[in-house]
Parts: sequence; C-alpha cells; structure tokens
Amino acid sequence: MNIIYILLAMTLWGFVHSFTASITLKEKSAQIFGADFVRLYRLLYNGFALITFLPIMGLVATLPSETLYAVSKPWSYIMTAGQGGAAFMLIVAVLQTDALHFAGIKQLFVEDTKGSLVTKGLYKIVRHPIYTFSLIALWLTPTMSDNTLVFYIGITLYFIIGAMFEERKLLREFGEDYAMYKKSTAMLIPWLF
Repeated sequence: MNIIYILLAMTLWGFVHSFTASITLKEKSAQIFGADFVRLYRLLYNGFALITFLPIMGLVATLPSETLYAVSKPWSYIMTAGQGGAAFMLIVAVLQTDALHFAGIKQLFVEDTKGSLVTKGLYKIVRHPIYTFSLIALWLTPTMSDNTLVFYIGITLYFIIGAMFEERKLLREFGEDYAMYKKSTAMLIPWLF
C-alpha cells in the first residue's frame, strides 16, 4: 500500500508541476494578474514545486519500508563518491545555463529576460544534463529500500516525460535552432538516448 501512496503523490505532483510549467498557464496568469506578474512567475513556480515536493519526500522517509539491498564497503564508498561527482556536475550544468534566470531571480530585476539556447559544455553531450546528473546521483544510492526504489522509478519516468514536454516548449521558443540541436545531441544518455 505504501508504494501506491508514493506513486499517487508523485503522479499528482507531476501533473501539477507540468501544468504550472505550461506556457498556457503562464499566459493566462499574465492576463489575470498583469504583465508584471510574469516576472515573478518562474520564482513562484520554483518555490511552489519545491514546497509541494516535500510531502513526497516525507512519505518516502516515514512510511514503513524494507531494505532491498545495501552495498558493502568499499563499493559503497565508490558509489557515494560517484554521487558526489554527479552532484558536482549537476552544479556545473546549472551554472552553464543562466543560473539566475533558471532560479527566477533575474526576471525580478531585468525586464524581458528570455532565456538563451545553451548548446556548449555539458549541453553539447546531452540536452538535459541537469536531469542526467540528478538521475546518476539518485541511482548510485548504496542502500535501497522499496520506498526509495519506487520513488527513483517515479522520478526517472517524470524526468523523461518532463524532458519531452520541455522540448516542445523549447521548439516553440527556439524553432529550427532547437530542432537541429535535438537531431545532433542525445536527450539524457550520450550517444544513446
């Protein structure tokens, strides 16, 4: 039953997160609250996504679970080091974008802050390195419970589906430039997918 609670919470969060990320809702919000509200939208969206994700983490941490495996030393140290490396690369990927724009802070101070298409650095290897390195950090967990396994499967599916929705927005925003980038660069796994 715990698995169902986690999956339902993740599915609900995924729908809400995707809906709030949509261009349609952003445009409707601008009509209702005015054009200046759009400057706050990304920051509010990020805050809302984080706050609404915390109950899922609470479920994973507090619902009864069984350990599926625990990797022994020294392999667990290697996996933890891999998680650290993935976290470092995740930070590099964020910094290779306009990090202040990504967080929604730049929009508060600069009007008309359209993001730019980043195709260099880690973005030359995969189109979504933030997702790639997040997934590596997750899946290198040395101890896996049934709750964390369900959570990791759910977040992996969400990243894949979310990347597909995000790419529709990027095609709309950057047109042929993004279409060419998409043809030449893998989505999440270099040279494969």
